[in-house]
Amino acid sequence: MASPSRRLQTKPVITCFKSVLLIYTFIFWITGVILLAVGIWGKVSLENYFSLLNEKATNVPFVLIGTGTVIILLGTFGCFATCRASAWMLKLYAMFLTLIFLVELVAAIVGFVFRHEIKNSFKNNYEKALKQYNSTGDYRSHAVDRIQSTLHCCGVTDYKDWKDTNYYSEKGFPKSCCKHEDCSPQRDADKVNNEGCFIKVMTIIESKMGVVAGISFGVACFQLIGIFLAYCLSRAITNNQYEIV
Repeated sequence: MASPSRRLQTKPVITCFKSVLLIYTFIFWITGVILLAVGIWGKVSLENYFSLLNEKATNVPFVLIGTGTVIILLGTFGCFATCRASAWMLKLYAMFLTLIFLVELVAAIVGFVFRHEIKNSFKNNYEKALKQYNSTGDYRSHAVDRIQSTLHCCGVTDYKDWKDTNYYSEKGFPKSCCKHEDCSPQRDADKVNNEGCFIKVMTIIESKMGVVAGISFGVACFQLIGIFLAYCLSRAITNNQYEIV
């Protein structure tokens, strides 16, 4: 057992570790809130784009929402463990941080490796959505209309893509292709947007996904600090049999 003088000397060190870990845990909790907000934002603002990707891609916002929720709960647990100065709770906290870090690292690697598939998937699904387009409002047709009207574009590569569709043969260009809001479906190419949507959509997805990836990477790296602090505090408490009165 450590002598009273030894324990007295280590008390300021452990108190310092506790203070720093509490500050870290609070910031970590805030990052969970940020990830949760980014996931909700991605679900709302990128829903039209995700709906034209494969089904797995539509789960990305839910993954961020789930990760943010877990981090909020874990941050609360970490704060409680730090205040209690419980060695086993701190070790459990460090273990959970390590697991989350590894999951985020694997997800980042997989996302980087398969990033080019997003372009091919979107282009193929967009072409398929044009061929199956109807004005009754299924989710893919609705996504096409939202993208075309928002980005002021028409078709995949250009407006001519619509000429190979059944909808065009029956009614002409859809209203979402028109340059003016009061335009109605017709075949006059001068009244529709000439630019295709593929390049515009890819630019937006890459820029917004860059924000998501940057925040996620920052959170993952930030967890390494928490793992180190929780381990050091747990070790100090165990070695010196520190107790809170």
